[in-house]
Amino acid sequence: MKKIAIAYENGQIFQHFGKTPSFLIAETEDKNILSRKIVSTNGEGHSALFQFLAGLGVNVVICGGIGQGARDALSEGGMEVIGGQLGFAEAALMFYLNGDLRDTGAGCCGHHHGEGHSCGHHHEEGHSCGDQGCK
Repeated sequence: MKKIAIAYENGQIFQHFGKTPSFLIAETEDKNILSRKIVSTNGEGHSALFQFLAGLGVNVVICGGIGQGARDALSEGGMEVIGGQLGFAEAALMFYLNGDLRDTGAGCCGHHHGEGHSCGHHHEEGHSCGDQGCK
């Protein structure tokens, strides 16, 4: 069984891991979703998020932009990190369960991109690869 946390806001993957207001938490077995719920971070941010997720028993994190320090802390804590994602959280969950979601390696740029920003490639169900091209 896997417990997957997706940085979440209004149905979308939130784009700044350290400031995410909530997570979609899904318990899965193979390709089946056993349960899902939205959990507020209660204002916890950055360094406190590892403990928050570890306390929930999470072993996979799907998010938008994520800094190297957070990525390292999650990985060292035994969590798989799939960063650089855009689009609908539920679609990302399904892509992950089907083996079609990959970490882009995109980091956190420290700024927010506007609506419609994507990698320029077409993806199914509103999902984008998350290559934000940060400079």
